[in-house]
This record gives sequence, C-alpha cells and structure tokens, in this order.
Amino acid sequence: MPAVDGVDRADSPANTPTAIRTSDATIAAAADRLIALAHSIHAEPELAFEEVRSVAKVIEPLTERGFVIERGVADLPTAFRASYGSGPLTVGVCAEYDALPDMGHACGHNIIAATAVGAGLGLAEVADALGITVVVLGTPAEESGGGKVLMLERGAFDDLAMAIMVHPGPLDIAGATSLALADLSVVFHGREAHASAAPELGRNAGDAVTIAQVAIGLLRQHIQPGQQLHGIVGQGGAAPNIVPGRAELLYYLRAADSASLDDLTRRASACFEAGALASGCTHEVATLSPTYTELTPDPALLSVYRAQIADLGRVPIAPELERQRPLGSTDMGNVTNVVPGIHPVIGVDAGGAVTHQPGFATASVNASADRAVLDGARALARTAITTASDPVERDRLLQGVVRRQEENR
Repeated sequence: MPAVDGVDRADSPANTPTAIRTSDATIAAAADRLIALAHSIHAEPELAFEEVRSVAKVIEPLTERGFVIERGVADLPTAFRASYGSGPLTVGVCAEYDALPDMGHACGHNIIAATAVGAGLGLAEVADALGITVVVLGTPAEESGGGKVLMLERGAFDDLAMAIMVHPGPLDIAGATSLALADLSVVFHGREAHASAAPELGRNAGDAVTIAQVAIGLLRQHIQPGQQLHGIVGQGGAAPNIVPGRAELLYYLRAADSASLDDLTRRASACFEAGALASGCTHEVATLSPTYTELTPDPALLSVYRAQIADLGRVPIAPELERQRPLGSTDMGNVTNVVPGIHPVIGVDAGGAVTHQPGFATASVNASADRAVLDGARALARTAITTASDPVERDRLLQGVVRRQEENR
C-alpha cells in the first residue's frame, strides 16, 4: 500500500489489530483511574456552563499523558481542547460533564466524560503509528445551553475529521437517533389589579397561560408522528388577591427533523398567540438555548462501531428498532449534521430506570456503569483506529475537512 498523507502505512491492515490491542491495553491499565474519574464527577454535579471542578478532573489525566490543553475554547470558560499527536487526520472525542438540576448525573454525563478520557488515552498510544491527531473536546452545557452548537458555530469542530462519543442509557443502541428541539420561553404581559376590589381593571396573564395550555393540549391530538410538546409554568403570579400582570411558560418542542420542528413551532405559536388574544394580554416568545437538530450518524463510522461493540460482548437492539426509540434531544445532533460522527448509547443496568430519573443517577456509578466506561472507551478507540487505517475512509474524511474549510472561507 502506498504512503497516505505522507505516512507510510504499507502494513496498515496487519497493524490494525496490533493498534487495537495496544489501545485496549492502555485503557485497561487506566481502568481504576477512569472509574474513579466517573465517580468523582458524579459526586460533585455541576450545571450548564458551571462545570469548573468537572473540567479540572477531566483535564488532569490528559495533561499527565502529554496532551496540550487549551481552555476556554469558543469563548466558553468550561469548554476545552486537549490535543495529542500531529497526524493529518484529526479524531475528535467529545466529553460531556454537566448535570441536571436537582437530579445530578441522572443522564450519566460522568460516564461520558470518563469514556472520552479513556478513548483519548488509548488513541494517544497509537497516534504516531496511525498518523492521527487525537483531540478530546470538552463540551459543556448539553442539558441546557447547547454548548456544542456554540462551539460548532465558533469553529471548534472545523478541523475534526470525525466526532465520536457514547452516551449511557438503559439499552445498547448503536445507531441512536434523537429529535430536533426548540427551547422556548413564552412571557405574557397583562395588567395587575386587586382581584376582589377591582378585577375589571386587570388583564390576567395567568389566564393567558391557561388558555394557551388548553390550546396546546387540544393540538396534541393532531400533531404529526414524532412531534412532541411539553412544558411547565415558570411563573404564574405573586398572590391570589393580585391579578397576575406577568406569567411565563417554559416549553420544549420536539420533532423527528428540523422541517417537522418548524411546522410544530408554527402551530404551537398560534396557541400562545391565542392565549394572549383571548385574555387581552400581549406576549413574547424567546429561544432560551440554541435549537438542536436531529442526530445523523455517519453510516461508515456506525458500521465499524456496531462491529466493535459486538466484539466486546454487547448486543445492541436491532437496527430496524432504533428509530422507534429516539433519545430525546442532544446538541450532538448539530455536530453530526456537519462533521461525520456517531452518538451511540451504551447500556447500563439501572433496574428499570431511564435517563432523567433519580434511579438512573444512582445507577451511573454502579458496576455496570463502570463496565460501560471501559467498554465505551475501547469501542470508540477501536472505531477510530479501524477507520483511520482504511485508506478509502481516511481519504473520505480528510476530503470532508477540506470541503468544510473551503465553505467556511
């Protein structure tokens, strides 16, 4: 085989199993530390854009291995880039570490962070032989805030040939899918008045919320498959004897893809407008977080991951069932619509609990979670090794980087 990108890989196919064994052994040697990292992040949960302690914990083993650390990437204080190697093909491994309000790591981001570190360490050990640069990219605020969307828009993913990560869940799902998401605040403005002495002078913003909620409830029976609406009342008034002059709805709108989300947003907006109109109030709609797009896994990377995770003894659900189990929404969807990437789910025995339930937070540090950290790290590293060693796939990924950079000029 001729040299590829100036790196002699004449015996690449024969060396791929060796590189995988080397990477696996590196991850196994770091097992205790990776599990301790997952447990430590779990013990001190931090919310979106506040993950200061978690970032320090994730960076420490990478720094010791010789990764070059850049903090505050994309003008986000808790985003970072840890780089190792100088090969022309840059492999990005995404780390998440933010937690949920009141529930801590009920989405298992402590597992994601430790898995990313493990994959990074495994790949660093074979980076020179494969002609790759390994980047562990610290991505804050997935639960709320869209850290990856902001980083994508600000160029943090521009040089990555691939972006890979795994997310824990109650099942193994190789070709995981997600829903597009709009995160909205709807504020209604009325007029305060004494609710007993002069109610006729008031315009009840709480009534606007009620009317809008009823309209949304009636809309649900006519929405398209894959569309969802769910929300809460963020503010409804100050006291029973004061006509509320301000009230707020916080809503998530979800759909199978961005076009369907646009349709749902238009119809939901009419419900919000109806609440204001019927109650004599005004209203304003604001987007609280960047809009998330649907996951679009890269078929070639997915095929390799599926084979590798099976080789590790895991049995993901059948491919034909994957689209029946969307994972809510993730800002990794935006990334996979620009950079070839995957976001599989790695199974954790949570005793019947699912993500965003207290039981899953408890499960995120049990024995099956510890196994998920190690299996996930090995599967991601193996996927990158196998793909980087394939000259056809390597060329495809490198050409993709060139095209994106030309488009961004």
